Amino acid sequence: MNELIARSGPVFYALALFSLIATVVSIERFLALRRGRVMPRHIVNMLESIQPGKDLSVAIDMCRRNPGVLADVMRAGLENAERPWDVMRDAVLDAGRQETPLLERNLFWLQTVAQGAPLLGLLGTVFGMIKMFSATSLAGLGDAKVLSEGISEAMFTTAEGLCIGIPALVAYNYLGARAERYILEIEAYASQLVARLRPEQPGAAK
Repeated sequence: MNELIARSGPVFYALALFSLIATVVSIERFLALRRGRVMPRHIVNMLESIQPGKDLSVAIDMCRRNPGVLADVMRAGLENAERPWDVMRDAVLDAGRQETPLLERNLFWLQTVAQGAPLLGLLGTVFGMIKMFSATSLAGLGDAKVLSEGISEAMFTTAEGLCIGIPALVAYNYLGARAERYILEIEAYASQLVARLRPEQPGAAK
């Protein structure tokens, strides 16, 4: 470890922090974006079985006892099912605007790591090259082997930055796409719920 730090220079600590952030956020988001957690099967089955004119108290209670993005958005619609169409629609939209961003929470950290780690690695390389050329200007070129080893060490942080940034970018794109897919599914269920319980449209006779 000491040799790794010595070869990387002070940039090592920033890269280590970026690596830790990417690992923690990736694990947290993978767990948070499990389908069973975002789109619980029993909530989906309940929504698909709802019929207009039926007692909705059981469905509302189920959503309340199983909080989550889907359940909270659907509960907003169910609790306003007896109100005018536009009121129910607005309640669902407001709940969606508040809840769905939770699916993308912390993903900006992965984006930051994916963009910043390679740049930090390059910065470390620049520092290493400056240090090497400064030493060369004082002592001369000397042994070519020593010079090549110095260049190798200077490039070390670039490799570290890429090794951290590439997985972070992959995780960011994958988790972002998964969150977006869930958001679209929740929007579809919300539209179906409003259409099923309040089929009348604005302007229709009340």
